[in-house]
Amino acid sequence: MEKHPDPIVLVHGFWHGSWCWSPVVARLAARGVPSIAVDLEGFGLHARSPEARWARPFDAAAFATEVSPVADVTATSAAHVLIDQLRAIGGGAPLTVVVHSMGGVVGTRAAELAPELFAELIYLTAFAPVSGTPAMAYIGAPENAGEQVGGLLTADPAVVGALRIDPADPARRAAVRECFYHDVEPATADAAIALLSTDGAMGIPAETFTTTPHRYGRVPHAYLVCTADRAIPAPLQHRFVREIDAVSARPTRVVELDTSHSPFLSAPDELAAAIAAG
Repeated sequence: MEKHPDPIVLVHGFWHGSWCWSPVVARLAARGVPSIAVDLEGFGLHARSPEARWARPFDAAAFATEVSPVADVTATSAAHVLIDQLRAIGGGAPLTVVVHSMGGVVGTRAAELAPELFAELIYLTAFAPVSGTPAMAYIGAPENAGEQVGGLLTADPAVVGALRIDPADPARRAAVRECFYHDVEPATADAAIALLSTDGAMGIPAETFTTTPHRYGRVPHAYLVCTADRAIPAPLQHRFVREIDAVSARPTRVVELDTSHSPFLSAPDELAAAIAAG
């Protein structure tokens, strides 16, 4: 029987799910590259919303104070879920894994815990907390100036245990589009906003963990920089590249894309080409 190439695994970021990779899966297939998108713990088909999200009439105060049902998710617990997915997909063989945005935290932790499962770890405008500093600590970094994610939050993360947004709020819809999808065709952006979950577990960006040269560092890395990103500005992305290089056994492969935070929707052809080039 002919052996097909191992699939590339596509990992989404906060509030998204495997659905966001659909255009890229099709473009990779057209190139003869198999791929599969997975849902992180607490997202997609694993998402759990606060009850206040569905209450009618809607109670904004309750929505802003209800403890998140995913507050117990951490970077390590999500990494173990991803590791199980990689083993199931590849049968234990090393796979190329693409991580987007806050999914980079989970991918980084998983690569430290199970480097044998990674043929390459490709960051797509993603957090890469490799220096022993939690991802949340980068939010206030000078390189992150101008980010627009903070303005979307509708609750105190310390109170609810999550980074909570309200995609259904008409008053915030334009801000969500400007932050994540400013170069995405409007109808597609509206469809994506309708699919967003509300809660990103605070335990993922808040967890501090260590990466080591002999585990994480032996995995080849690439970083796809989105130069027009309004969620993770390009200067912070370049800082992550420098910090990865300080741990990695080889230089990070860097590709720049002139896109927003969501090239899987705005530039799937260019993104597929950059992923396949590895």
